[in-house]
Amino acid sequence: MNRYSKFAAAAAVAAFGLAGQAWAADAVTVQLKWVADAQFAGYFVAQAKGFYKEEGLDVTIKPGGPDIAPEQVIAAGGADVIVDWMPAALAAREKGEELVNIAQVFQKSGLELTCRNDSGVKSPKDFKGKTLGVWFYGNEYPFMAWMNKLHYSTSGDSPDVKVLKQDFNVDPLLQKQAACISTMTYNEYWQIIESGQLKPSDLTVFTYQKEGVAILEDGLYTLEKNLKDKAEREKLVKFVRASMKGWDYAVKNQPEAIDIVIKADTTGAITKQHQTTMMKEIARLVEGSKTGTGYLDASDYKRTVQIVLENKVISAEPKGAYTHVVWDAAMKM
Repeated sequence: MNRYSKFAAAAAVAAFGLAGQAWAADAVTVQLKWVADAQFAGYFVAQAKGFYKEEGLDVTIKPGGPDIAPEQVIAAGGADVIVDWMPAALAAREKGEELVNIAQVFQKSGLELTCRNDSGVKSPKDFKGKTLGVWFYGNEYPFMAWMNKLHYSTSGDSPDVKVLKQDFNVDPLLQKQAACISTMTYNEYWQIIESGQLKPSDLTVFTYQKEGVAILEDGLYTLEKNLKDKAEREKLVKFVRASMKGWDYAVKNQPEAIDIVIKADTTGAITKQHQTTMMKEIARLVEGSKTGTGYLDASDYKRTVQIVLENKVISAEPKGAYTHVVWDAAMKM
């Protein structure tokens, strides 16, 4: 090979390398709040249908669980984006983590209190003197806000309502350890029904959305430093655009979305029957924004902030805790 041939070969290798760099996908890691199931269908659909790839993204979806706090994962550098409930994100922000909501996927709350009719609970006035199961780790705030609204005490020597710290299952209701327990419209309520021990007619359900004490649940959060970096911000714009496309597709094509979610599950614990029910209920929470999928309504934000302030989760009204900049750039091309 002469020197000109060597030069041409070297140039070709260099050009190939530059092209490879130019076309390299941008890596984005998203940490889920819970295990892989229909609650996160939009992200799995976006990945399976190639929506992330179309945006030039290489997305890693990390399942969550009872021992995983998304706020801690992103603070430690383990994720670029997290799916979280706003009270936990606001609490982390006040402690210095500077989380910012960049999209609000769930437009309505899925949290509810499900009661046995044979416990004598038919309306909120019947809660007095009863044991109610409540999830903690940040999930108790809307419950406490509701009890405050009803003027029921939940602590002290003789509380109006006895609070049972509920694990993430429905056993307390099935075993009559509590008159009511916390459930989600898309998950635990249907676990009760699928158990075969109780029918819908055996239950009375109170939704936090209708009671006026709903907090914002599954939203997308990142750190302020990512928004200040132009390249990182552009990645987030692409991620939000592809994710909302995934959610729109999942809602409109639920059977296919369910199959995609089941394939994404690595535990083998989820069933098609339960995921089918979940997907139907999740779709109802995602839909509803007149502006577009994933848009954060300011009034919903203010209600959530008021609840966490009243429960002293945070000491002062936050500033800069959400932005429409990423959503606007992603959805209003």
